[in-house]
Amino acid sequence: MPRMMLTDQHWEKLSEAMNSTGRVYDKPGHRMTMEGILYRMRTGCPWRDLPKEFGNWNTVFRRFNLWSRKGVMNLLFKAFCAETDTEWVFIDASFVRAHQHSHGAASTSDEAIGRTRGGPTTKVHMAVDSYGLPVHFELSGGQVSDITKAPALLQSTPPAQYVVADRGYDSEALREDIRASGCEAVIPRRKNNLRGNGKMDWALYKYRHLVENAFARVKHFRAISTRYDKLERNFASMVALACAFIWLPM
Repeated sequence: MPRMMLTDQHWEKLSEAMNSTGRVYDKPGHRMTMEGILYRMRTGCPWRDLPKEFGNWNTVFRRFNLWSRKGVMNLLFKAFCAETDTEWVFIDASFVRAHQHSHGAASTSDEAIGRTRGGPTTKVHMAVDSYGLPVHFELSGGQVSDITKAPALLQSTPPAQYVVADRGYDSEALREDIRASGCEAVIPRRKNNLRGNGKMDWALYKYRHLVENAFARVKHFRAISTRYDKLERNFASMVALACAFIWLPM
């Protein structure tokens, strides 16, 4: 029997959140389907290699694909992070290597796969709260600059008092947007910036490791540390499920 990830308590909480999306997800087979999805997320194995204890692999995949199309995973993530402490918000981005099996989707878009010096990659842009728990993420091709997705991250994140980011987000336009939203930017300027960092709150900046820790926790799951999904929405659903799983014990 493969190792399971859901306790009875966690499944009850997860099932309740799934039912709150407006559909009934308390059928007996749904728990094993979710366990199969989590097993694949943890191990990164092909769907065809799912252990038979989870049922027919095609049934698990088709149900995951359906839930992904309906946005169920993202709704779960948003349900868990609805009550969060965003006095501080930390934003950053991280590369994910795109496996060769992630190519070839029947789509006219790039499916958030770009070309970088290291090869085909996807970039995950994430915002975390004061406790280092994820509250929102965006996907892009690996060649996209971190600062490009910063406005979308901030617009979809609950209001905060401070927004903390590294030098990759050094932009006066971004700082103006942050101040206009009633927040204070804690972003160091680059070394060649003449304005310097005289008013920089370095004590708060030291906590920026919280967003790095969140990426480390999400990338414990091998289907996220390496992207195997062809469709952007399916990979986004995997990331959302990983973020929801981090919130589950809270």
